[in-house]
Formats: sequence, structure tokens, C-alpha cells
Amino acid sequence: MFASDDRRPRRGVRYNPRHRLTLVGGTLALCSVALVGRAFDVQVLNNDFYVRQGDARALREIPIPTSRGMITDRNGEPLAVSTPVESVWANPQELLKHVDRIPELAKLLGVPADYLTRKLGQRADKEFMYLKRRISPAEAQRVLDHEIPGVFSQREFRRFYPQGEALAHVLGFTNIDDRGQEGLELAFDDWLRGTPGSKRVIRDGQGRIIENVDLLKPAQPGHDLTLTIDRRIQYLAFRELRRALLEHDASSGSAVVLDVDTGEVLAMANLPSYNPNDLEGGRQDARRNRAVTDVVEPGSTMKPITIAAALASGKVTPDTIVDTSPGYMRNGPYTINDFRNYGALTVTGVITHSSNVGAAKLALKLSDDYYYKFVRQFGYGSKPGSGFPGESTGVLKSPDQWYGTDKATMAYGYGLSVTPLQVAVAYAALANGGKLIAPTFVKGQRNEAEDIIEPELAHEVLAMMQTVTERGGTATGAAILGYHVAGKTGTARKFSPQGGYSDQYVALFAGVVPVENPRFSMVVVVNEPDASAGHGYGGGAVAAPVFKNVMAGALRLMDVPPDDIETWLAAQADAQAKRIRANGGKPVADAPVLPVAVADATGAADPGLPDPVTVGGAR
Repeated sequence: MFASDDRRPRRGVRYNPRHRLTLVGGTLALCSVALVGRAFDVQVLNNDFYVRQGDARALREIPIPTSRGMITDRNGEPLAVSTPVESVWANPQELLKHVDRIPELAKLLGVPADYLTRKLGQRADKEFMYLKRRISPAEAQRVLDHEIPGVFSQREFRRFYPQGEALAHVLGFTNIDDRGQEGLELAFDDWLRGTPGSKRVIRDGQGRIIENVDLLKPAQPGHDLTLTIDRRIQYLAFRELRRALLEHDASSGSAVVLDVDTGEVLAMANLPSYNPNDLEGGRQDARRNRAVTDVVEPGSTMKPITIAAALASGKVTPDTIVDTSPGYMRNGPYTINDFRNYGALTVTGVITHSSNVGAAKLALKLSDDYYYKFVRQFGYGSKPGSGFPGESTGVLKSPDQWYGTDKATMAYGYGLSVTPLQVAVAYAALANGGKLIAPTFVKGQRNEAEDIIEPELAHEVLAMMQTVTERGGTATGAAILGYHVAGKTGTARKFSPQGGYSDQYVALFAGVVPVENPRFSMVVVVNEPDASAGHGYGGGAVAAPVFKNVMAGALRLMDVPPDDIETWLAAQADAQAKRIRANGGKPVADAPVLPVAVADATGAADPGLPDPVTVGGAR
């Protein structure tokens, strides 16, 4: 038997292509409706999630850098400005996909390739890494021109100081993030820094900005700051201080110039200095503003304050006789020495000849509490109040901490410590009719004056100090032709870390000019001048000439009228007579001459010798 053949077409079943096409078309239509509905749901009804996901991949919020405020001197001359620079950065995730380009990038950046590879590997999970910061736009563009994937640049600002070393200690400097680190840059950082802005941008897959979407916060530039500093006087102080250090082979020095009436700091120079535009290398201690932070024993610059205390007590007058014979006196186990036996001196003569014995005897007439309070009211033992970072209070022990010899040695500047700025403030008070004004570095910011002594007393002491720079005084090298100068030398032996005093000295001169209508108070401190250089190491030989040269220039620059016309005219007549004699007695054309200060022809005091100090044993 044979099986039936099932391949024969069935009866009643007919193939209809139209039905099949309709079914397929309907299915596709339903799928399209579903897709459109889903798209509508994703893009319109419930799009928040996907928008957030898209933004997370392409939308970025980036900062808008802002420039730091400019610092100018009192005349508007720029002292610190911010210049635009570029910082090259990379997206490590993108750059590590092209490791073959890393050696090329390392060569452009000037770093070893293995070093750059290691740094990128340490940040492989990050999207941002600085490669080289604060470079010139041209240098950054040279890197970008190579079109290395994942490498970009951004705008930043870098601080520039046109005056360089001359103002480094006053201005300070900023770090790589443009934040103040020293000096006035630190003290006024909040005022100068400003507020960076921010904006929202869209980046492509290579990290490039393709669209600025929104400004979130505009950048607020920093405020400008006008200082009391006069860059011309500052340069004079820096130049003359450097000349003194080189001439006397000294280790360091400071100079401070104040406006007597306002307490404004017109100049503040220190050496050694540093270049704030290039901080790499150099000595760290060279960055210290010694005029504000470092203390010294003031030596004989203390004597005007001691004599003012004695006069204010009513126990003496300027003409009271003080017997300094035989040129020394016992002070406990020590001996106080004068340069020579001056015999009987008036109180004025004690200052003129810088007698240690005379100053000590005057101080011993005063009670401990009275003398301590009198000295302290001149600002010694407390911060000057300028607001400069790191201001030192100095050292002024209270009477309950004194030993039996302390008051006598304090009378001529030992046993207490002060900064150069404190001495300048104290002398400004004497010149300002007994009004103490805290110093300021900001133009227009004037501090309240405090009456500490009577104006008559201040004028009296100033007149006594004038004799120091005249014939027979210890600082004729500070005399300025056409002006009366009041001042005082100081030469203090340095304290030894092993105890007692060493054979090294600090030379000081503090003065005021002009005496009739005081305008400037200046202090010069020179540390460790070399006596073997043949020029002396005392305040009269080392520091006084710095005062003279700086003040002579400042008086001209500020158009301060002379108060000693007679001496100036006499010097002109003498110079003219010398020119006539040199010309064989024939008349010559008049020409103004500025001769050097009159030298001391009496030999009564040698400004090149130091003020004697307390030493052990009898003389």
C-alpha cells in the first residue's frame, strides 16, 4: 500500500497578499505610535532625568577669573599690577587615551616624559589637572597649536612689581593662586583680591567650549589701593642704604621715613632684599621686613626721651649742670663709660656730646614708675599700630622686672629693644609738638593724635637735639645746607647668644627736619658695620650720612622751604670767593653751590667713634 500525498493543496484555503501586507503595516504603525509616544514622554512629559544626564556629560560651570586691584604710590604711580597670563591644563582621562602624544607634550612643557606620565597616572580618574601655570599667552598658544587631545588653557592673572627689590618688603607678594602672602598684599588681601565670577558652558567630547549658556555670577575686580609711599623717596632710601652697607661691609640695614604731621609712611627700605617678581631661590630671611619685625637696642637714640622725662619732671632745666667727671661711673658690678671726660655739662650738653654718664645720672633722679610710664607713652613696648603683618612690640620690661642696674642703662638705650619704625614714631612725636600718631601705609587714612607731652617741652628737646648736627656735635655728617636738623646718633653693641655683649655693633641715626616746621622723621639702622674698613662703625659715621642724603633729596622733591637761609647764603658767598681766588682774583659767573656739611674742626667729638657702653670692671 502507498501513503497518501500531503503535498497537494488543500481545498478552501486561498493565499491573500493584501491581508498579510495589512498585518505588517498595522504592526509597524503600532510600533511607530509607541516610539513617538515614548519619545514624547521622554522629551516632553518626563524629560528631567535625561536632561540631567545630558548636562552631566556636556554642561559645565567654570569660574571667571578676576584681576587683583592695583597698588599705587601716593602720586598714582603703579607699584603692583596684575597682568593676564595663561595656565595650561589637561583632562587626564582624555589625554591618557593618547599616550603616544605625552612625550611631545612633555617636551613642550619642559619636563621629563616619565614624570608627566606618572603625574597623569596618579590623576587618571580626574577630569582636570594643571600642567603649567601662569605662563605667557604666546607660550600657552605654542602648546595648544600642537592640538594634543585633552590639553587646554585658561586665563589667569599674575602680579608684577615694577619697583622690584626697592619696595619688596613693604608690598610683599602673592602666591600662585594670586593670594597675598607677605606685606601689604597680605594685610589688604580681602580688599585687593576681588570676587571671581562663574558661567555655565557646554563642552564637546574633547573638552572644548562650544557654547556659553549662562552667566551665573559676574566677576568683581579687586579694589585699588593707594599707599602713602612716595616711590621717589623710597628709591632714595633704598639707594643710600645700599651704598652704606657696601661702604661699611654691613650685614643688613633699615630706613624709615615718616610724615610728621600725618604719620604717613613715606619710605621704608630694608637690605638684604629680594625680587618679588622671581621668588625662586634666594634667602628666606631676606623677605623679612626688618624695619617692622626686627628689634635692636636703641643706644643713644634713647637719650632725648630720657632727657624729656627729666625735664617734664621739673627736676632739671636745659641749663642744669650735670657733673660727668671723671668720665665714668659705677653701676652695680659694671661701669658706665663716656668717650672721654666731659666734666660739667648742661643738660643740653649731655645730648650734644652724647654722655652716657650724664643720661644715667638724670634717669636716676626719676622714680621707676614715672620713668617707665614716660617711655611707654612714646610707643615703646607696644605695637606701632600701622596694621603691617608681623609688627613687633619690642621689649620694655616693667619696673617690677628691673634689676638694680636696668634704669641707668635704659637711659642711654640698653636693656630695652625697639624696631626702627617705633623709633621713627617716637621722634615724630617730638617733632609734632608732643603728639603721638600711629603710622599708616594707606593714603587718606589718618589716625588720631594722642597728646603725650607738652608742646613747649617737645620744642625744647628738639632744640637740644639740633646741637647734635652742628659744630661740636656727634652727627655733623647729618647736617643739610639750608635746613636746621635735629637728631641723635646711636651705637649699640649687639647682644651675644652666649650671654653678654659681642664685639659687633648696630649704628643708628634718628632725626627730624626742618626744625622750625618739622616735616620728616627718619631713622637709619645699619647692622654690623665693619670697623676695620677704616670709616668707623658709629652712628655718626655710618647712619648719619644716609639720613643727610635721603632727606636732602626728599626736601627738594616735596618743595619744603629752608629754615636756615643765613647759612645757605654764607655758603654761597664762601663758594663764590673760592671760585674767584681759583680764577686769579677775577670775577666769575655766579653759580649756586651745595657744599658738604661743615666738618667739626674742634675735635671735641669724633662722629666715627661709637658711643661707649656698660662694661664689666672699673676703668
